[in-house]
Amino acid sequence: MPQISIIKYSDILKENRCDAEFHRNLFFNKNLEYVRIGEILSFIQYGISIEMNEDKKGFKIYRMNEIENMFCKSEIKKFANISVEEMKKFKLKDKDVLFNRTNSFQFVGRTGIFKKFSTEDLIFASYLVRIRTDETKVLPEYLVTFLNTKFGIADIKRRARISINQSNVSAEELKKIKIPLIDIKIQKEIKNYFDTSYQKQTQSKQLYKEAEKALLRELDLLPANRSIGEGGDYKSEHILSFQTTKKETDEARRFDAEYFQPKYDEIIKKIENYKNGFDNLKYFIKDYSTGFPFKSDSYVDKGCYLIRINNIEKGKLNLENANRIPTDDKELSKKDIAKENDILISMSGTIGNACKIPNGIEAVINQRIFRFTPKNFNEEVLTLLINSIIGFTQLNRIGTGGVQTNISGNDIKKIKIPLIKPQVQKRIAKKIQESHKLRKESKELLEEAKRKVEEEIEKSSGI
Repeated sequence: MPQISIIKYSDILKENRCDAEFHRNLFFNKNLEYVRIGEILSFIQYGISIEMNEDKKGFKIYRMNEIENMFCKSEIKKFANISVEEMKKFKLKDKDVLFNRTNSFQFVGRTGIFKKFSTEDLIFASYLVRIRTDETKVLPEYLVTFLNTKFGIADIKRRARISINQSNVSAEELKKIKIPLIDIKIQKEIKNYFDTSYQKQTQSKQLYKEAEKALLRELDLLPANRSIGEGGDYKSEHILSFQTTKKETDEARRFDAEYFQPKYDEIIKKIENYKNGFDNLKYFIKDYSTGFPFKSDSYVDKGCYLIRINNIEKGKLNLENANRIPTDDKELSKKDIAKENDILISMSGTIGNACKIPNGIEAVINQRIFRFTPKNFNEEVLTLLINSIIGFTQLNRIGTGGVQTNISGNDIKKIKIPLIKPQVQKRIAKKIQESHKLRKESKELLEEAKRKVEEEIEKSSGI
């Protein structure tokens, strides 16, 4: 049923907004006291506008991509090469709240809390707003939760000023959003949910890292004198000067210097010399497909998940902001229907990211994703192996292209996989499964926090 709102002309002048979307009816519980967010803040600041890089030059910088499930992630891909003085102006502190002010309409307003996880100095980009609360009135965990509830989201979305491909909710608009002042005891309960969730999240990452280390030790890729990179990867040395032969270039049908880097041979020889032998990935594939070009004009709010490359993270399928297509559209390409325990590998852009399909997921695979059903290998360990330096090295070596790196399905099937003994796989898989369990519990706690806040706002309101 269409919603009808009667708006006073004075309200239009006051808000300087005449669009119908802005003036739609919002839910307010008359039994609760509401204040504008600006009234409960102790600090608010836009991030720094600066060119970013992936060459690890400067300080790590948060973007919208690093806000997920009401937390700011610890994995940060971009850097900003700024002075120490500039860094100090934008350095994040524990319990800072980051609000995504500019993005697509779908993503604008995404909010998360930063938990200090290291001594490293971290900053944030200009399309984020950093806020701190007056904790005598509103705890930051409660503010984050409220802005992620249906009530907070509704107020954020109605304030979005939409251009061609962008939406914007300014810091001034954010300060105008009304938040109910619920009992501080309940706010502390919400904080406890966040603390426990973060603890489980941290334990989950540690277990996954332990699984990676166990895998690398098994393959003799973790000797005492070697360092560990981000995510537990073995670091191999990039050599600036080396030689190859015409025979090698002819056999490989490649002439680019990167392909012949000695660091690649170092890893591949470890696989070939593995005590239990090796085989090509093709041996471990029961069936496979490489995606279907589903059309964006068929997207719907409810239906079957469409998995695209940006939904594939290392070791995790992230469907938080996935698009959906009508359920019947699955029939357009039956071979690209995702099945439980299938493994997905990205084939364009950031190639080689792999994840496993969890149970209960109804989804299809978009183009440029390699989907396969594994056999003769534990699917958890095989996913870890592809994401580790073992798979990453081989896939990146054979990737081709200029601006965007690509890899073919046939090349993926050729990568070498060590024949790890079943008992070793079982030990590693156990750590991965426990990691996934903790991550799931962490997410459920945050969902419970959100449910509790929504329940408190609706209490005694008659709905």
